[in-house]
Amino acid sequence: MANLKEVKERINSVVSTQQITKAMKMVAAAKLRRAQDKITQMRPYSQKLTAILNNVSSGSEGSSDLVYADKREVNNVLIVPVTSDKGLCGAFNTNIIKATSAAVNTEYAGKHITILPLGKKALDAFKKREFDIVTDYSNIFADVAFDNVSAAAEYAMEGFVNGTFDKIVLVYNEFKNVATQIVRNEQFLPMEQDASEKQTSTNVDYILEPSREYIIQDLVPTSLKIQFYKAVLESNASEHGARMTAMDKATDNAGELLKELRLMYNRSRQAAITNEILEIVAGAEALGGN
Repeated sequence: MANLKEVKERINSVVSTQQITKAMKMVAAAKLRRAQDKITQMRPYSQKLTAILNNVSSGSEGSSDLVYADKREVNNVLIVPVTSDKGLCGAFNTNIIKATSAAVNTEYAGKHITILPLGKKALDAFKKREFDIVTDYSNIFADVAFDNVSAAAEYAMEGFVNGTFDKIVLVYNEFKNVATQIVRNEQFLPMEQDASEKQTSTNVDYILEPSREYIIQDLVPTSLKIQFYKAVLESNASEHGARMTAMDKATDNAGELLKELRLMYNRSRQAAITNEILEIVAGAEALGGN
């Protein structure tokens, strides 16, 4: 009977865990819908703004003098890993930490590395290592608003302009669907223009007021902040998708475990009943024999 009691306690424990994972899955699904709507609305705006910026800057004689496009010898690198504040989302955070560590050990080996963690998991992972850590923006996911993200983007942009950093890289999960997140190692600064973007950016002749140079000075910081904000939104949507998938799998696993435990409980109960019957029969035969 002690064995039956132990199995029963395990069944109750797994049932409680399954209820929790179901609830977490539902919460993640609700948050995912809102986060997915934000990133879906942001992508066309970001792409169009980038296309306009590429068009304007490609036609500007002074575009090569853009302070955010200044390419210099890379000695100081700022890496911005974007993770979540909480766990229970599969390999979501682990993938970012591994990708960041791989970049530090290979592509930027021998460089002076500064880490700007966005998300508590990134802060916890890198604060014990021998890096310069900027902790001011690690709690950015407490309120994923453009103003809060812009503050982090401005810190990175100012660091590049004043020469503190020669290169800035964003490492984040790009949202593809609920089950798939793609790790991106994206150069934030200095600005780069893909050949395909450069080709398509010259197809439109914009009328610019008051001047091309003024528009560039205004568009460039805005475009960079939007790019930074887009990466944070991508990561936020990916987090909820990863957590929803992880909790769904955990719920299924709990169901499978419940089947095994209930089968074990029934077998143990049947064995206990059989033993009791055998003991009663044996006792009756002993009394009858007397």
